[in-house]
Amino acid sequence: MREGIDYLPRRAAERVTDAMSDTRVIVVNGARQVGKSTLAEKVLREHGGVGRFLDDGVTRAAAAADPSAFVQHDGLMLIDEVQRVPDLWLEIKYLVDRNQRPGQFLLTGSARLLGLRSLPDALPGRSETVELWPFSQGEIDDAPDGFVDAAFAAGAELRAEPSELRKKDYLARAARGGYPEALRRDSPRRRARFFDGYVADLIARDVKQVADVERASDMRTLVSLLAAQTTGLVSYNRLSGDLGLTAPTVRKYLEILETVYLVRTVPAWSANATTRAVATPKVFFVDSGIAAHLGAGEGALLENFVLGELARQLTWSETFASLHHYRDRDQYEVDAVLEDNARRVVGIEVKAAETVRAEDFRGLRLLQRKLGDQFHAGFVLYTGRESFSFGNGMTCLPISALWTC
Repeated sequence: MREGIDYLPRRAAERVTDAMSDTRVIVVNGARQVGKSTLAEKVLREHGGVGRFLDDGVTRAAAAADPSAFVQHDGLMLIDEVQRVPDLWLEIKYLVDRNQRPGQFLLTGSARLLGLRSLPDALPGRSETVELWPFSQGEIDDAPDGFVDAAFAAGAELRAEPSELRKKDYLARAARGGYPEALRRDSPRRRARFFDGYVADLIARDVKQVADVERASDMRTLVSLLAAQTTGLVSYNRLSGDLGLTAPTVRKYLEILETVYLVRTVPAWSANATTRAVATPKVFFVDSGIAAHLGAGEGALLENFVLGELARQLTWSETFASLHHYRDRDQYEVDAVLEDNARRVVGIEVKAAETVRAEDFRGLRLLQRKLGDQFHAGFVLYTGRESFSFGNGMTCLPISALWTC
């Protein structure tokens, strides 16, 4: 691992810079400790301006006491962890409604800000949100991170360079995760200390900031249950029985875990041609290192790893696409379904094996039969070395194709 992991270039930086040229308020949103402040400070140094950091008690008290005076400035103002003083939101809205100059505010937050009940209003038409995830593999390895664009551009003709990685290497990468602090720690034991403290702190602090949760132990149990079934379909009734809570309460708790960027749900994909599709979402952890720490099995961990890399790429890819999964009542399934604005579909299956068989394309071929020309390509990502065509729009690629293409 290279030194200075916090200062590795982030793909989100280009999005922030672009937004500065035509948008009044830029919000960098993401999980705690993914490097939002580091990125924002770098932008501030490049553009000039003033920085305000609400983790500092005096600064936070001043913002709460006189939010109108706090936001007055020339040029660019960075407000770090803006959700800590919700009253700032209306003052920012007031200012940018009267001055349409781009690049006035750069805000960071550790929760999905517009989902917080404490924020009084949104900024439609005035702001752009840039999501910052834990490091991608391409950011860590200085690799292209271009699979999403390449898959839609080349379709089943896409090929990747032979990979030197094997199953154990992919599992090690998944267990390492992408948080800067975890990447700095060479020892798995020391990383485990980080992950354990991270989850505990998130539940103790961030969850309470978002919503009233009477028993933190229930939330911790839910996190463990989700890890045991990561990338599986979400059964609110089963989780309700395991936790002794009502299904609506479980649903609310899961929404909270999404708001604080611990997990992400993947909606089910369906179309008129696939009427037997199951509408249940599935869930994965924003960082695969946490999923590994909480005991996710090998197959589920690798799928979590792949879903996370895809979700990261969708925040910067030139292709505007959405991430779904597919499963029907006949047990056909596809781990990831990407659909672009032209309604072209790319299906992706994840296999922990170092070999691929024709039957591994079973779910992909079903989608292809049902969708016809709408189906653009099907890929099986596996832990082997080579790329091969399996005919009729189907290809297997090493998992490393996600960041090397």
